[in-house]
Amino acid sequence: MMPTSALRVPRFRLALVAAFLLSSTAGLAAAQESSAQHDFLQRLSTAAIERISHHVRYDSSYVRIPYPGGDVPADTGVCTDEIIRSYRAVGIDLQKQVHEDIAKNWGAYPHDQQWRQKHPDSNIDHRRVPNLAVFFSRKGESLPITYGADDYSPGDLVTWDLGGGVPHIGIVVDHKSPGNERYLVVHNIGEGPRMEDVLFRWKITGHYRYFGPTL
Repeated sequence: MMPTSALRVPRFRLALVAAFLLSSTAGLAAAQESSAQHDFLQRLSTAAIERISHHVRYDSSYVRIPYPGGDVPADTGVCTDEIIRSYRAVGIDLQKQVHEDIAKNWGAYPHDQQWRQKHPDSNIDHRRVPNLAVFFSRKGESLPITYGADDYSPGDLVTWDLGGGVPHIGIVVDHKSPGNERYLVVHNIGEGPRMEDVLFRWKITGHYRYFGPTL
């Protein structure tokens, strides 16, 4: 009969091989996920840049819209509508995603304090910067707020305080400022969608990445 000790060596080796294979599989999966996320952010950046070709009159009026997939008239909108339309271009309906999360997690959002709102409203909730900020922090990645240009990448979402508590939001895109100093931002601050060097123009209040419900 073969000694028990002689059987332990191949078993140990098999365990090492299994651990190596599991590690390799996990590493491959992580690399694939990272690649998919990078591709998604690039597509989001491209969609945001495409928005600057549209003429949009700044209009913050409350509008009743269909759900899901609803939008205000294409020639009107505010800063949040550029985020919503950019995500729609890559297959993600923020109206639906935000509404569903607010309906399930009402207390996580600032409705009562800011708008004296008592129930979710799919017409407007996703069009409010504070709601998007909460949503992106809950369902995406909340990243450090810094004033280092290298900390911001195409596809990142940034919120600002324009002064006096007035919120604003934009998307970092894959074009840089003159001198290659920092990425530009697509946003609508009143003159329709523009691609501008405004990343550090105002006080940053949030920095996020959101890959949608599937990535």
